[in-house]
Amino acid sequence: MKFVQWFIRSSLLTKIVYIAIILALGWFTLSKLAANKSRQPQHQTAIVEKGTLIVSLSGSGTVSSANSATVTTQTSGVVKKLFVENGQQVKSGDSIAEVDLDMDGKQRAAQALASYQGAKNSLDGANATYYSLQSTLYTQWKSYMDISQNSTYQNSDGSAKTENRVLTPFTIAEDDWLAAEAKFKNQQGTIAQAQTSLNSAWASYQQASPIIYAPISGTISGLSLQIGSVLTAQTGSSGNSTAQRIANIKTTATPTITVNLTEVDAPKVKIGNNATITMDALPGKSYTGKVVSIDTIGTVSSGVTSYPSVIKLDTGGEEIFSNMSAQANIITDVKDNALLVPTAAIQNQGDQSTVRVMQKGNAAPVNVEVGLSSSTQTEILSGISEGDTVVTSVSNGTASPSTSNQTRSVFGGGGFGGGGMIRGGR
Repeated sequence: MKFVQWFIRSSLLTKIVYIAIILALGWFTLSKLAANKSRQPQHQTAIVEKGTLIVSLSGSGTVSSANSATVTTQTSGVVKKLFVENGQQVKSGDSIAEVDLDMDGKQRAAQALASYQGAKNSLDGANATYYSLQSTLYTQWKSYMDISQNSTYQNSDGSAKTENRVLTPFTIAEDDWLAAEAKFKNQQGTIAQAQTSLNSAWASYQQASPIIYAPISGTISGLSLQIGSVLTAQTGSSGNSTAQRIANIKTTATPTITVNLTEVDAPKVKIGNNATITMDALPGKSYTGKVVSIDTIGTVSSGVTSYPSVIKLDTGGEEIFSNMSAQANIITDVKDNALLVPTAAIQNQGDQSTVRVMQKGNAAPVNVEVGLSSSTQTEILSGISEGDTVVTSVSNGTASPSTSNQTRSVFGGGGFGGGGMIRGGR
């Protein structure tokens, strides 16, 4: 009371000074309390829930050219006729263009034609020999049958007289027949070889011929020739003629992607694994496919080993071109109804894994057994239950109201992430 009476009787300046001191002391006290509170750990948490865990790995590669072939030629001269245009369907052996050969082109075509005609003559001669040997075989076989059915070499019941079949007349007839049969069978191999040589000679002639042919069936693309275009002869370092590409033919086969896997990832991938593919050239589009091949031999470049794996797309598209760069996510494992926590919540010490579980406002460590794991989620086999709240991170600074002490669901809008690779559900 005395202080109040004194304060009332004090001057205005004295009152202002005392009020300022009181306000300063109050502000200091509140600041200390706030500072102490800000130094308390701030927990970022997530709810343990069940869902589908999808484990995948990524790799980069290119679109293979396995579903296309090039139209090539070794001819030289001036384009006289065009029989097709880009986008047109052709069959194997169809004419693409006709060239008015120059002197070099005529010489190569004549040499190739001579080789083809020689191979054809060889095949005709092999066939003639085949027919002659076949006639000889039948003749020798009949002679053998006649003598083997003679009473000297066969009993009345049709059984062989083995004691007489060692005699010279019989063995000569048998040997003549067997020799004729061996020559006949050998000639069949000679004919097959002559046919292969003829096919090779014809292919060589097609490369030098004034007519350029389609090597396979499909759709023409990349044809830039025009009537009057000049094709010059191409030679390799050895001086031999080499082919030049004039167009492509794309088949209806589904495109494939060749992805290089690291030596760590390659053993995790199996034939039949599903994959999702994106391409830099086609933003906003994604494709699905399956792994159809894994090269387990691998290649080494600059000391780094990689294992090419082929992914066949489920569907193709005219927009997909050969040699486009591609990125693939290969799904190596899927676990339904798994108990999931953010991978950030897992703490490892040696062989023991723990998570911190919120209990009455405090974070208590709990030993857990972990299963499959992705980059963002980990499966818990035992130790905690669905609905528990686990700590994903701890900060010592003051957190903003929107994030401080926030409980987040692994599948809700405030979840810990994982994108499209996690499907919620209980």
